[in-house]
Amino acid sequence: MEDRGYGGLTSAEVKKRVDKGQVNTSDSHISKTTAEIVRCHTLTYFNFLNVFLGILVIISGQFKNLTFLGVIFCNSIIGIFQELKVKKLIDNLAVITASKARACRDGKFRDIPIEELVVDDLLSVENGNQIGADCVVLESEGIEVNESMITGESRPVRKKPGDTLWSGSFMVAGSGRAKVIHVGKDNYATQLASQAKQKKRASSEMQDSIKKIIKVTGTILIPVGILLFVTQRGAEGITFSDALVNTVAGVIGMIPEGLVLLTSISFILGVGRLAGKQALVQEMEAIEALARVNVLCLDKTGTITTGALEVVELIPFGEDVGRMRDVMNEISFAFDDVNATQDALMSYFEKTEKWRIKSKIPFSSDRKYRAIAFEGEGNYVLGAPEFLVKDNKELNEKVDACSREGMRVLLLGKCSGINMADMSVSGVTPSGLIVISDCIRPEARGTFEYFASQNVAIKVISGDNPVTVSNIAVKAGLEGGERYIDANTLPEDFEELREVVPNYTVYGRVRPEQKQRIVKAYQANGGVVGMVGDGVNDVLALKDANCGIAMAAGSDAAKQVAHIVLMDSNFASMKSIVREGRMIISNIERVSALYLTKTIYSVLLSIIFIILGRTYPFVPIHLSIISTTAIGIPSFILTLEQTEAVTSNGFMRNVLRISLPSALTMVIMMLINQVVAGFFGFDALMLSTYNLILAGCISQMVVWEVCRPMNTRRRILCIAVGFIFVAAIFLFPGFFSITHILNWRLIFIIPLMLLTGYLMQWLTRAVRILTKQREERE
Repeated sequence: MEDRGYGGLTSAEVKKRVDKGQVNTSDSHISKTTAEIVRCHTLTYFNFLNVFLGILVIISGQFKNLTFLGVIFCNSIIGIFQELKVKKLIDNLAVITASKARACRDGKFRDIPIEELVVDDLLSVENGNQIGADCVVLESEGIEVNESMITGESRPVRKKPGDTLWSGSFMVAGSGRAKVIHVGKDNYATQLASQAKQKKRASSEMQDSIKKIIKVTGTILIPVGILLFVTQRGAEGITFSDALVNTVAGVIGMIPEGLVLLTSISFILGVGRLAGKQALVQEMEAIEALARVNVLCLDKTGTITTGALEVVELIPFGEDVGRMRDVMNEISFAFDDVNATQDALMSYFEKTEKWRIKSKIPFSSDRKYRAIAFEGEGNYVLGAPEFLVKDNKELNEKVDACSREGMRVLLLGKCSGINMADMSVSGVTPSGLIVISDCIRPEARGTFEYFASQNVAIKVISGDNPVTVSNIAVKAGLEGGERYIDANTLPEDFEELREVVPNYTVYGRVRPEQKQRIVKAYQANGGVVGMVGDGVNDVLALKDANCGIAMAAGSDAAKQVAHIVLMDSNFASMKSIVREGRMIISNIERVSALYLTKTIYSVLLSIIFIILGRTYPFVPIHLSIISTTAIGIPSFILTLEQTEAVTSNGFMRNVLRISLPSALTMVIMMLINQVVAGFFGFDALMLSTYNLILAGCISQMVVWEVCRPMNTRRRILCIAVGFIFVAAIFLFPGFFSITHILNWRLIFIIPLMLLTGYLMQWLTRAVRILTKQREERE
């Protein structure tokens, strides 16, 4: 667009405004600051609680029971180190995807970060841009803006000189000039209490479940701890020091700090590993959403095809090829559109600028056409044939023939009138067809085969002709690619749409709001939906998908609403990205059962022993050796495994399938120990020995269960942690407050261990039957 006398700011004027604070600074950033990372891993509720418990142990004088504080300290250091390491990587990638604005500085237009915009900056805006600051339109060539991020209304709004462009909206058609009127906190979008500018958060069932666990344990922990201390203080033969230590043991067991740390670090490392695969994760929760995706919606361009287009043929219909070329030479260079179709047209036709333009309507994905009026040469329209000419059998046959060969077709038509008020055309008569070729990505077939093996249904949602898209999808090896539908025939009623969508793989002639409705329909049918897109027409669907994935080479608007940005803009990299996400979530699911088992049995034992008024069965040093061998070491090893088996029946249900029967077995066996100790007259030291050995045995069984199905690495892990546990209590019985395990009175531990095995098997079978019955009812 040529400059029409509007002047930009000079460097001195910009500096003056920056000094006054009139700059578009924002508090929003993808990664945390270093200070936030340190606070996040140190100043936590559970860390404060552990320090308080440590003080109680110091008061008791039994310093060997302070070992749990070392674990907390190491966890915090590891967490801080890993997140700082990942932060550096994310920040480097974030610079690449940061939104830019084209501002006039010192008489020249150049791209600058939107955070550097100042009041009165002169901007050049065009299709695909997200508006980074409130502006007033100075001149408009068919500017249309989608304000759904602010108002919720998806229909494009036409903007004339004097109208306001709100920050957070994005351009869907046209181009023009605008002047910044508000920046930073004064922007309209910033002031919205509903924060409508922000995208829908990526869904994370795992995070939600863990938050519920923390909320419940955090709520009951203090009252239960107080009651437990009162009970321990009143138990027979218990000193004040012993009461403190026993209470600390009960409370420590209830704290799931390991589960919180495991999840946080796994997500953080996942963000780092995905960044190494050229995927910028803008929300950590998106890793889980990505791993659980079972419906992946994508556009054809840039995914199945390379995105590069070329004009291969002109088919005259109402005018000769020479006249078609003359018209297209003018139309191809009369618009400021930035897309693959425009590039193809500009490469094929010549810039002549012989004709004078009276008015023009820019292309939009909603209209599916562009139109222009020339002085003395007539009015012309260029767009999708089926949107411009309805009942022309000969034309339709030619379009269908090209579509069946996988070609894209544009209709050049002469029209009797152009209505600038509602951006419509009338009286269209065909002049000819422009045939454009799409190039299929060579890696597309392998990508589709991978997703088919992972039970992920691929759905192609495109604005192009459905026959063309279907033909290309079949050539690329997409299973079910022949099942296509024209989106214009989709039902308006949402419940009807829900019933229809499972029948199709390819959707053609889809408008932006229809993409959004299709995504919601699959979600309503129980699907976890991922959406891959790169244009402004994908924004609504990206925003509402469980996991929105944008291409770095795409529009600013798409990158801003997406949860993950593919830095190499290559759909084929989705294979490794999804695989990485699934490994992360699968490993967290696997080892979470280890942590949750301890939390469940600690809560139950604390409540039961409060009621019984008896001595709590463990001291902190017992839980330290159990946690190290049955939780810490296994979770570290298993988290590094390369497995993609993500369960479909939910995080909590899958974890409880192992942890609930194991925790119940622990509770029952500790109660049986109380009976056995009373029957045989065991002293406190012998009872403590029985408790620790049986608890260790049960914990090792949980490790074996978590490691199923076994492989060589997992078998070695199980044997190693079992050996470490036995060696520790054999070599250092005094340190662990137990008697030597060669004591003859430990003979009775053998039948109790056999009973433990049978009991765990029975409870595991019972829980699985109950779970299966519940799933069938649902």
